[in-house]
Amino acid sequence: MSLAVPGRISSIVNIHNPSIEVHLVERGINTGAAVILAAGGGHRTLNVGGESADFVPFFYNYGVNTVILRNRLRNDGYKAEVDAVNDALQAIRMVRAYAKEWNIDPKKIGIMGFSAGAELSSPAAVLFEEFDKQNSGAGDPLAGVSSRPDFVGIIYPGPTPFARNRTAPAIPRNAPPGFIASGGPGDRMHAIWAMDYYSAMLTAGVPNNEIHLYGNGRHPGDALPDGSRMSGGLTDRNGIPLGTWQYRFIDWFRDLGFLGKPGVETKAAKDSAAFVAAPARGPR
Repeated sequence: MSLAVPGRISSIVNIHNPSIEVHLVERGINTGAAVILAAGGGHRTLNVGGESADFVPFFYNYGVNTVILRNRLRNDGYKAEVDAVNDALQAIRMVRAYAKEWNIDPKKIGIMGFSAGAELSSPAAVLFEEFDKQNSGAGDPLAGVSSRPDFVGIIYPGPTPFARNRTAPAIPRNAPPGFIASGGPGDRMHAIWAMDYYSAMLTAGVPNNEIHLYGNGRHPGDALPDGSRMSGGLTDRNGIPLGTWQYRFIDWFRDLGFLGKPGVETKAAKDSAAFVAAPARGPR
């Protein structure tokens, strides 16, 4: 619990039953878009305050619904690369299954991950087909509901499926667009992982991926010269440009049509369909 704000949950641990917490917006401003938030915490804890709950009012102002994911953690005995990623993909299916009931556009559902949480959002962009095949049995209540995210946010990420010490998976032709942001030299390893993902998507030609690497900025939790620690999420970060990455996300999100009216096909969907329909071409 927060020591400063009564009732505020800063972080959680000991998660054995993964769950989602849904925050809907008023009908009058609802775009139908929904962002599933996967907090970071090094797979030891989930920082659901600064990297989830703070985004509820932020996205509300843009008519975007938010869903806080509580996924299983390595520190509690689970395999992050399997169990936590499955939790993220299942969350996407769950939100899509209840989209009509919650007034969410089933074609505007995506996931944004922070640090360790980005180790869930980045594989979600490429592993959805395999997950759906493995969970298509007659006894599965969500069988037939796609786990493909319509967009992904990859914020100061941990290693993605395209990290240099991993065997990279095949990139589906209908991989979703991604927004990637990280500090640069001050957060070197996370910047490299961000570039690994972006480079893979760029080489494959997947449309509408965008990356922002900032010259000044450290990873959340890193010590600063004055003895304090760098904050994450929406914090101002002492006025440096990295502290405004969320507005660059909104620019990208609006450009791809996710802030339009519910039920209207997004630019992201049109571009993805055109890319899938076009003959495959090698890197240029």
